[in-house]
Amino acid sequence: MSASIPELPLERSRACFERARAVLPGGVSSPVRAFGAVGGTPPVLVSGKGARVKDLDGNEYLDFVGSWGPLILGHAHPALVAAVSGAAERGTTFGAPTPAEVELAERITGLYPGLEELRFVSSGTEATMSAIRLARGVTGRDLILKFAGCYHGHADSLLVQAGSGLVTFGQPSSAGVPAAFAERTLVLDLDDEAGLEALFRERGAELAAVIVEPVPANNGLLLQRPEFLAKLRALTASAGTLLILDEVISGLRVARGGAAERFGITPDLATFGKVIGGGLPVGAFGGRRELMEQLAPLGPVYQAGTLSGNPVAMAAGLATLDVLEREDAWAQLEALGAELEERLAPVLADAPYPAQLVRLGSIFWICLQEGPAPRRADAIDPAAGERYKALFHGLLRRGVALAPSAYEVGFLNLAHTSADLERLAGALAETYAELGGP
Repeated sequence: MSASIPELPLERSRACFERARAVLPGGVSSPVRAFGAVGGTPPVLVSGKGARVKDLDGNEYLDFVGSWGPLILGHAHPALVAAVSGAAERGTTFGAPTPAEVELAERITGLYPGLEELRFVSSGTEATMSAIRLARGVTGRDLILKFAGCYHGHADSLLVQAGSGLVTFGQPSSAGVPAAFAERTLVLDLDDEAGLEALFRERGAELAAVIVEPVPANNGLLLQRPEFLAKLRALTASAGTLLILDEVISGLRVARGGAAERFGITPDLATFGKVIGGGLPVGAFGGRRELMEQLAPLGPVYQAGTLSGNPVAMAAGLATLDVLEREDAWAQLEALGAELEERLAPVLADAPYPAQLVRLGSIFWICLQEGPAPRRADAIDPAAGERYKALFHGLLRRGVALAPSAYEVGFLNLAHTSADLERLAGALAETYAELGGP
């Protein structure tokens, strides 16, 4: 196999990136954007419309990143642009109650199983961090349990054996996390019912919460057996431990009511990310009323945010929900996902190394290894990272953008068409032909 594939001409992007390196650590505001895992120069993007984005050099890409998932309508959907523009004209932030946050909270609680009250924040990290604090405050317990490879944002106690950028850069945990914080975070492997049962026998009474991505999508797409999730629900309920479903990626993606609806699992608390705001900086956490009313100003658990419930983000979220409902989006996205599987299957079968498509709804992952699709982080073949580099650049040079990491997933949105899926399949076949045999 050839060692590399030439890059696109990116003179302006390269110059901008060099400027960025002087004022931004690594030249970026989030690590994976630096292309450290795949090499080369990251295109500096200047615009997006529908399923396509453009860079400083005028190159256009068919986008399957979608700002890492939240752009479920595609880039700059007219209804969302109109809603954001109208809201901004009325005022971009007040730090005070607004009608839009009430309406969006009503809409989301009406969609998600077991959700009675909701609090808005400004990011998925804030949402998971706040849900953990609430769980500790409610139960009076300190320990939490997470699963290896699941990423729940960059709060200290959740950066132990996390996925996303950490696995991309080969780091199981982050520096700067005090040992005392890490000691209060227990970690198990996914898909290990025996280990889960043993832990609950020994320490269940000490656990404030278990937090899990019901659709782990930050370290590959590690689809879980419904039986494992059901076991997790049963064990937490019997131990008085709160179950937190991290739906930052899966919320609104895999069903109206997220993975909770899809798998029939009602959590105690759930967290949501930018998809509920159409891609704007927003997040939320919520659950049963008796739990949520332990938050200030009603209860002793403090949480606050000046930009929480920001009126522009709330307007974008309402517009997104309107379009999703009006266009029966979940049926459309499922059909697109099924078509993607059909188109890519023969291409992946002829790949110069083992490759398969893993998919749930509109979330997909090109898994570059043989055997059953992995369900846990330690089952992922490390060689996939090297294989992915040339594949990524071959696609990018053909105007198709996937995530710059072998461990990140791709996303379909309502702007994608059958022709776009055919183009992805064609670009993949051409890239494999260029790479040659094993």
